[in-house]
Amino acid sequence: MSKVKTSFFCQSCGSQHTQWQGQCNSCKKWNTLTEEVVNKPDKKNWSLNNKVITISKPQKINQIELSSESRIKTSDAELNRVLGGGIIPGALMLLGGEPGIGKSTLLLQIAMTMNFKVLYVSGEESQRQIKIRSNRMDINSDQCYILSETKTQNIFSQIEILAPELVIIDSVQTLHTDFIDTSPGSVSQIKESTLEFIKFAKETHVPVFLVGHITKDGQIAGPKILEHMVDVVLHFEGDRNHIYRILRTQKNRFGPTSEIGIYEMQSKGLRAVSNPSELLISEKDGNMSGHAIAATIEGIRPLMIEIQALVSTAVYGTPQRTTSGYNTKRLNMLLAVLEKRAGFALGTKDVFINITGGITVADPAIDLAVIAAILSSYHDIDLSENFCFAAEVGLSGEIRPVPKIEQRIHEASKLGFETIVISKFAKIEKQNKYIKVLAVSKIEALIKKLFC
Repeated sequence: MSKVKTSFFCQSCGSQHTQWQGQCNSCKKWNTLTEEVVNKPDKKNWSLNNKVITISKPQKINQIELSSESRIKTSDAELNRVLGGGIIPGALMLLGGEPGIGKSTLLLQIAMTMNFKVLYVSGEESQRQIKIRSNRMDINSDQCYILSETKTQNIFSQIEILAPELVIIDSVQTLHTDFIDTSPGSVSQIKESTLEFIKFAKETHVPVFLVGHITKDGQIAGPKILEHMVDVVLHFEGDRNHIYRILRTQKNRFGPTSEIGIYEMQSKGLRAVSNPSELLISEKDGNMSGHAIAATIEGIRPLMIEIQALVSTAVYGTPQRTTSGYNTKRLNMLLAVLEKRAGFALGTKDVFINITGGITVADPAIDLAVIAAILSSYHDIDLSENFCFAAEVGLSGEIRPVPKIEQRIHEASKLGFETIVISKFAKIEKQNKYIKVLAVSKIEALIKKLFC
């Protein structure tokens, strides 16, 4: 009997070491190395019945033939947009998110609404528990098959019998293979199980969804190499106290990484939100100060979001700068610009910024709306509900243009806004007759237009 080989793996980054040491050479973290079995003497790759094993040979790139396979469209328009138009055959996709955020619900809805065979493999729930969830969604399907299994060899045996066109694994941390003698969730188990599904997806052109748990830091649990191995990394985020969920792309080999999908959590599952602007702008009973509407863009989708600001006298010696959904360092920069260029004494004021809906926005085009909301709260003067803003603010107080300004103007016009404030230097090829465009070049000009 041959000797079992072992090695030491870092539980943080997944790097391999020949012997134990206190610090990992790759990520420099301490006490993260654990000893694991790397393989067995009788290791074999997964294989389908009557499968002919061929050796891959180099081929000229201009001689490689592309198949005519198109993307697989799902019934979820938001997921199709995030993936770049649909699911690529043979793609391995990793979906991460906090516990209870709705990852399993989202994938079960997809499995229940496809018009071809889908195998949903759960290592965390029994078949009866999944049936209870499907009854709550009030969706019936005769193409969705449920398998409660964690051993990869058994899963591939059922795949050979069923021949599904989509496989969903919930979750990758529960899988284990006979080729590794460690517990499920270890670095070597996750790597080996993922490699088996990569080979399966690439050789059969069957797309695979993997659900991944996350750590307390918000990173997908397991080795970092897991995210490099897969084709698409999706992150499902949101506050469980809010009804909105956001699906973001962190990696996509077949499409953009700037798209987002917005969902609303309901008692019967997740509902795709086709017009999120109406949900992200709160209803107000009367005019209130400290509110401004910004026109932002996520990927190719324009959104209208509401910026809330509160400026008050600092109770303690050091004023507070608190933000929700906005970069605190960028807020400090805008406050410095207001104090230096416009003469507002904000050094002794507490400033709070909130983006409604629980989303996070990094688009610099909302700078002007943030400043407008701050000045509105500072003067205690409400802004017109028909105003919106789309411009970046520079360090010298100039109003800078932002890309895709015509799409922002069109979205504002579609939602009934009468005036949009943009940079004087923005280039507009086609005028929109349904909305007034107010162009300014300096913060001083904005203050005169709004508060004088």
